[in-house]
Amino acid sequence: MTTSAPTPRALSFDRAAASYAAARPGYPPALFDAIEELAGRSLDGARTVDVGAGTGIATLLLHTRGAQVTAVEPGPGMAAELHRSLPFVPVVRGDGNRLPLATASVDLLTYAQSWHWTDPALSLTEAARVLRPGGALALWWNVADHSVAWIAEQDERLRRHFGTGDSAHGSAVTPGGGAGSRLPEGAFVRRRLPWGRTVPVETHLTNLASHSAFLVRGAGEEERTREFLDEERRHLAAVFPDGTVEERYVVDLGVAVVGGPDTAG
Repeated sequence: MTTSAPTPRALSFDRAAASYAAARPGYPPALFDAIEELAGRSLDGARTVDVGAGTGIATLLLHTRGAQVTAVEPGPGMAAELHRSLPFVPVVRGDGNRLPLATASVDLLTYAQSWHWTDPALSLTEAARVLRPGGALALWWNVADHSVAWIAEQDERLRRHFGTGDSAHGSAVTPGGGAGSRLPEGAFVRRRLPWGRTVPVETHLTNLASHSAFLVRGAGEEERTREFLDEERRHLAAVFPDGTVEERYVVDLGVAVVGGPDTAG
């Protein structure tokens, strides 16, 4: 089998694992209700593998719903942070392009904010291999809600800062933006679930700085990052004078059940 190693950008989160764990948003209960509905089974007791688990934000929520979760994570720093905070969850080093899992061994395979780091030609085939008949593949992203004025304005400042005309979803620099929707072709049923959280401005800025566009900067670029975050702090103070930021997201979810048409592309 041809494999594809994780990119340096995908592994850049290792250097910010603690900040990632502390500041990244979680997911609303409605997400897990939708996964159960679309997968056609309860999470309670489901043998679940969370791929690209990072520091375990989704892993913990799946566990709380009763899933029997194993985490798969390529980055040593992220895996160590996950093990430190969730010592009761098995952690396996690996990635979606070549899953370290037995064939037909999993009820639910999840990718929270991580599918876009895989090669779909490989990861779809691997998903079909490891899922049991009737098992489900669930992919989702927290996407910043650009219908909110201050978020759209922040996105524009980020694009100017990084000198890119690409959407913020593609450059993975908006708070919670990630890759946006990158559902592969196939029998995915899609749901979009709006939600939000209120956090101190420093948590919001830490979340922002934990995105890969900032983390992959070379030596000597730290000052540019600090200057941008300082300026962003001033913009946010004008919108949120009490120091708490109202972040708004839309979870973009896609679920495919093995045995449906075109599950493996």
